[in-house]
Amino acid sequence: MGKKRAICILSGGMDSTLCSYIAKNDGYDIIPLHFSYGQKTQKRELQAFRDICSKLKIENKYEINIPFFKDIGASALTDNSIDVPINGIKKGVPVTYVPFRNGIFLSIATAIAEKENAKSIYIGVIQEDSSGYPDCTNKFINHMKQSINEGTKKNTNLDILTPLVNLSKEDIVKKSILLNVPLELTWSCYKKQKKACGLCDSCRLRLKGFKKASIKDKIEYKGIK
Repeated sequence: MGKKRAICILSGGMDSTLCSYIAKNDGYDIIPLHFSYGQKTQKRELQAFRDICSKLKIENKYEINIPFFKDIGASALTDNSIDVPINGIKKGVPVTYVPFRNGIFLSIATAIAEKENAKSIYIGVIQEDSSGYPDCTNKFINHMKQSINEGTKKNTNLDILTPLVNLSKEDIVKKSILLNVPLELTWSCYKKQKKACGLCDSCRLRLKGFKKASIKDKIEYKGIK
């Protein structure tokens, strides 16, 4: 009998990459799943995903295109008429929120899990730095888990695991170093695909985490040495 399988939603960012390494460390045969959904840094995120899969020596992976998010718009990540904010993190649901994105990601991950006979889905949601995203909370994940298991075969019985949900970015940087996660291969910037902008919410949170952990971030930032 083979190892237990887990679907790992892997954007190519720091959080989802650590989450995938944790799943592997937990003894799972991991199957990474990446979504290209019309985000402004789509090509760079896909490159990060592929680089991380190569590092992990993984061939069984999924790259799913879901372009309808651009048709929906209403998010600075997918709508070219809305600028990604660079003025710091504010309270409330930010303009970078993609409507029900994690719900849709988990639904597709569930379909793949049924096909692959996986028993778990790993997703790197974080409550502290979710910037007010309503689909990054434990409450949301628990409700999704209940709905998923109600709408799938009885023997599917999926678990949704969120090992980072209560961690800070500082914790994530430190844990990544402990597990030899190649953070230099990851990409977090919402705006740029060559050098990270250093100003968007995601860059700010990443830089803050590295600074608090007293570790240098090896990726390049525009105007930052």
